[in-house]
Amino acid sequence: MKKLRYIIPFVVLITAISSFSDTSKIFVRETAILDSIKKQDSLAIIAIKKQDSIDNLKTKFFKGNAHASYYHDRFTGRRTASGQIFNNKKFTAAHRTLKFGTKVKVTSIVSKKSVIVTVNDRGPFVKGRDIDLSKAAFMKIAPSKYGGHIKVNLELVE
Repeated sequence: MKKLRYIIPFVVLITAISSFSDTSKIFVRETAILDSIKKQDSLAIIAIKKQDSIDNLKTKFFKGNAHASYYHDRFTGRRTASGQIFNNKKFTAAHRTLKFGTKVKVTSIVSKKSVIVTVNDRGPFVKGRDIDLSKAAFMKIAPSKYGGHIKVNLELVE
């Protein structure tokens, strides 16, 4: 009976320590998640400010009623034709003839939303398509409930 009196507090102490370490891990994870959300919010604010400046950019008409699509997620992490690592979260594009590094203003004909992308790859290699956008750029200008391709106007940023 005396041994039991010492064993029970010991078990309770071990359980408390292990649960405390789990909670600290959860707290660290929650803090990391909150930090990433704050960063995303600040990026969204920057994107809104950039959107205001998009309308004021000096551009040159390139092609109207162009057919745009977006990269599949499986290409993330692969090298582009320019040698950069492709990331679907960046505002990049593939075009058959434009020079790498060219900035293009892509405006959806339906939603009238615009985005600036940088050409860093070759393509698209599907007949009838004019430009492949990263998923982030495509989703920013695509109307809701649309498939993987939309009609856009292309302008070169000078």
